[in-house]
Amino acid sequence: MEDHRIVQRNIALQREWYGEPLGDRVRRLVVAFNVSQAQLADVLGISAPMLSQVMSGRRAKIGNPSVLARMIMLERKVLTPDVATGAPEALQRALDDVRDSKPTVSRDSLPVNGGWDEAVVALRRVADRQELAQAADVLDEEFPALAELLRRAGRGR
Repeated sequence: MEDHRIVQRNIALQREWYGEPLGDRVRRLVVAFNVSQAQLADVLGISAPMLSQVMSGRRAKIGNPSVLARMIMLERKVLTPDVATGAPEALQRALDDVRDSKPTVSRDSLPVNGGWDEAVVALRRVADRQELAQAADVLDEEFPALAELLRRAGRGR
């Protein structure tokens, strides 16, 4: 029973630190890039067992900031037109680029609050409080982190 409480606490911490459980983020990358969890771990620069522990909540955080930076790089590459098509060569090129990267992580290279501050400002420019609240309600069940971002943007007006 103690292990279950630790996992639940770690997942709650991941939501606080990363916006959602890391298992959800990693699973989306595995699907988007059509790779195994072990292959993704290699690209990120983390051992497969460590990635598994983070995904399951047995560990709360990714200790190496470069690994987190690579994960963010992959999440951003998913949004690029060539990767979004799912073309195998584009997926492989993106994976290779990230694997070969040497991200430097400093106070200035990673946004505070998971980058939400910039997103909140941008959302406030394009939608009013009511629109943001309605969009949050629509997304809440399947995309709770996005819904929370929309709510945060709507509250600050």
